Amino acid sequence: MDGLPFKPNYTITGKILNNLTAIASAREVIEQSPLVPQWEAKLRRQAMLKNTHSSTAIEGNKLTLEQVDALSQGKEVAAARKDKQEVINYIEALEKIPDLAPKGTISIEVLLKIHKTITAKILNDPSDCGSFRDRQVYVGKHVFKATGFREEIVYMPPETEKVPELVEEFVDWLNLMLAEKETINPILLAGVAHYEIARIHPFIDGNGRTARLLATLILYLIGFDHRRIFALDDYYDRDRPGYYAALGTVDKETRDLTQWLEYFTEGVAFSVNEAKTAVLRLGVKGKKGTRPQIALTPKQIEILEFINIHGKVTNRELQAIFKVSAQAVHKELAKLVEMKVIIPQGQGRSLSYILA
Repeated sequence: MDGLPFKPNYTITGKILNNLTAIASAREVIEQSPLVPQWEAKLRRQAMLKNTHSSTAIEGNKLTLEQVDALSQGKEVAAARKDKQEVINYIEALEKIPDLAPKGTISIEVLLKIHKTITAKILNDPSDCGSFRDRQVYVGKHVFKATGFREEIVYMPPETEKVPELVEEFVDWLNLMLAEKETINPILLAGVAHYEIARIHPFIDGNGRTARLLATLILYLIGFDHRRIFALDDYYDRDRPGYYAALGTVDKETRDLTQWLEYFTEGVAFSVNEAKTAVLRLGVKGKKGTRPQIALTPKQIEILEFINIHGKVTNRELQAIFKVSAQAVHKELAKLVEMKVIIPQGQGRSLSYILA
């Protein structure tokens, strides 16, 4: 590894170690939970919607989470064409994650494919989609000075002619790390990749989205998020100035990634804990394999969610929730009792149901 042109510079601090420990603990809870197919699909969809909304919103997309959900279902949404296309593209890219790198390696072609997918029908020049930039770009912001707003350069990426070589050197290192999984923690690997694509800025536009998708792909390939239920980008969108500030902590000369990786691991810990909370809300507890997987209807899942939050549920409460008759509710409850998912408690008017 010492002979490779690219070698990241960072220090494993106490903060990073604490974050990695918290991530491992929360992930263990998730992995030991016997998620039934319906629950896993529900969590995966929620993560896809959150990731799409957050990653595009960071770049200025104005669609709400509800509008992103509607677009994902093929519904018409009243919004700017570009905003809608960005969302559609990002959803498509996330759906392609399992098939992007079937051999477990990330080539330059994979990187270009990600970029082409997320920028399709968006860039002014279609030839810029899925291609390295052929001109200099910069990251700027509008600031008010004297009589009006002016654009101020925040970051000037490497020179255009250096991009192919820089990407190739980085990809060579990345694939070596993917092959030697014990060399670097997968979370740190994803964090380094996220930053390096943002630093090189290899494309005319879409560098941030490409960097975040690459991090997601790495965590999938390495088996960390094989279920794809972590909404990693949601953390960045909650505090965009904090996200950009963290990226800006890396010194241009030393390229010390320590502070960025402290932030990145904190974000992953947040996302994994969100997923853990969702899993526990579904009531899937205990060691993996101790409860057989059961196929449940959406209504039955909702009943279990209610019980897990409130401790118990009555027929009358479910009548109000679903707006159906007592007989219809009893039918659903009887099925769950028969499957040994819930058990009755009490009698008569005090009859309620708790998790088995």
